[in-house]
Amino acid sequence: MIFAAGLGTRLRPITDRIPKALVHAGDKTLLQWVTEKMIRSGIRDVVINIHHFPDQIRAFLERNNNFGINIQFSDESDAILDTGGALLKAAPLLSGDEPILVHNVDVLSSISFRELLEVHQASGALATLAVRKRNTSRYLLFNPGMRLTGWENRATGEIREALPEEISGSRPLAFSGIQMISPEFLTLLKGEGKFSLIDAYLQLTRDHPVLGFEDHSPFWYDLGKPENLERFTKV
Repeated sequence: MIFAAGLGTRLRPITDRIPKALVHAGDKTLLQWVTEKMIRSGIRDVVINIHHFPDQIRAFLERNNNFGINIQFSDESDAILDTGGALLKAAPLLSGDEPILVHNVDVLSSISFRELLEVHQASGALATLAVRKRNTSRYLLFNPGMRLTGWENRATGEIREALPEEISGSRPLAFSGIQMISPEFLTLLKGEGKFSLIDAYLQLTRDHPVLGFEDHSPFWYDLGKPENLERFTKV
């Protein structure tokens, strides 16, 4: 699944006329970069959530023959639902017994989806979150076994403890906006309306293995930021 419903407020004024998913990074749109990376990893069925200028996204994919794969839309035109609400709404389109890759449209990285899948399957995790050691204001916290124990915002000092007894020995790592979830996760995901997947992970890790996968691959870009988009375009 590709999260592509965001308003792209950080990329205004570009996103006042086009959806964030169709912003160009170099010679391709953000949506094309992510979709083609999925295809190279063997993925042939993709669900995309849409909200901001949804018809433009539909038309773009139609012009490109869906890049030769099966694409379905989870339409959030009525109300944007954040990552948790988006996944819950899309759940009927994600039926099956295979793990599900969930990816932000504005993230581009050199992570190996196949390696992420292998680690996820070998661990038996409910969800495996791609994380990196990088500077940011918000971090996920993991114990030595890479189980999610909490979340912290260093700008505000807020700490949310999912496993309080393990917080003191936990390591902060930055979430990459990429995750692999087991089908069972969809049956356990609870919420109404707009809510974040991070909230769900912090709740579920108390009783289920929600693990981190530390990505050491060469690069990761948050292309939802103008300065990163410009830097990537120059590379």
